[in-house]
Amino acid sequence: MTTMARSETPFVSTLPGRYYYDQAIYDLEQERIFSQMWVCVGRADAIIGPGSYAVVTIGRESIIVVRGRDDVLRAFLNVCRHRGARLCNEASGRLKGSIQCHYHAWTYGLDGRLIGAPNVLSDEQFDRALYGLLPVALEVWEGLVWLNLADKPAPIADQLNETIVERFGDYAAFARYDVGNLKVGKTIVYDVQANWKLILENFMECYHCAPMHPEFCQLLPEFKTGIVSDYVNGEAARLAEHVEAFTITGKASRPPLPGLLPEDLRQYYGIVLQPNALLNLLHDHVVIHWLVPDGPARTRITCDWLFDPAVMAREDFDPMDAVEIFDIVNKQDWEVCQWTQLSMGSRAYKSGGVYVPVEQHIRAFADFVLERVG
Repeated sequence: MTTMARSETPFVSTLPGRYYYDQAIYDLEQERIFSQMWVCVGRADAIIGPGSYAVVTIGRESIIVVRGRDDVLRAFLNVCRHRGARLCNEASGRLKGSIQCHYHAWTYGLDGRLIGAPNVLSDEQFDRALYGLLPVALEVWEGLVWLNLADKPAPIADQLNETIVERFGDYAAFARYDVGNLKVGKTIVYDVQANWKLILENFMECYHCAPMHPEFCQLLPEFKTGIVSDYVNGEAARLAEHVEAFTITGKASRPPLPGLLPEDLRQYYGIVLQPNALLNLLHDHVVIHWLVPDGPARTRITCDWLFDPAVMAREDFDPMDAVEIFDIVNKQDWEVCQWTQLSMGSRAYKSGGVYVPVEQHIRAFADFVLERVG
């Protein structure tokens, strides 16, 4: 439900079906997209306190994201420099001041330095500085942890800011939501049997909204037309006149986010931050999806509902009126993406399909994939 520049042709082709199921193409995407760009891997406030860590996967690499004694988040390849054993085998946890390999007890500080190697460190010919954990570039942007496996990655702003400005007209309009200081009120993880690109393509258009999302369209009636490609430079969809907030009842149960201006109220912004984050901004909460491809035909999607911390501190805080409506929309989207995945191997889709005029902005995403993958 976001936008990209239109092409000159109103009817343009999709990617061929094999781009959604072929293992070789998927492997190239992991190598040339996910291993070369900044990739969202979760929220920084999920890793709290020295030694707290999470293990994430990008492409072929397992990566430890760990908070150091200095409260700084760092990322390292999850590989012992001795004989290559996996260091952390749990998805998350808390380390007791160091990272130790269970194979031969090589031990690393939370900053990645080699601090212990039985019968080796005392050897004058051994340079411990050469055998620290291999670092991975990490930046925290609006409370989200982003990693980049490239050798010399550009700053994350180079990847994200242009998209933000194109959608909102200027960065200040987005900054008013203060996403980085919001807190998670609810998290749901979805296991979707569909290629990651189908999920992004579905989010980029609302041609499907009228038949697939009746509850969504009652709150945001503009989406019944299926035309969302004109929402650029600060244009947003507005809630229906009788609707107070984007909730299952349409009633407001929370005040607006504190930094918003009157013109920001009762609006909805959707935006894709390539390659794997989806932002949904409402005036009283924000919904963020981040995707982890798990093979050509499976994607794990984590969805966080974010709220003002002061509102969350109230005894009567209940996020479920906001959660329920977007959970319905999510499940409807995942279902139709799975329907589509089932047909990607059909000879009827061997050369692909077609984006109709209200969808043809998606072709820019297809071209992005082709430019990266070849």
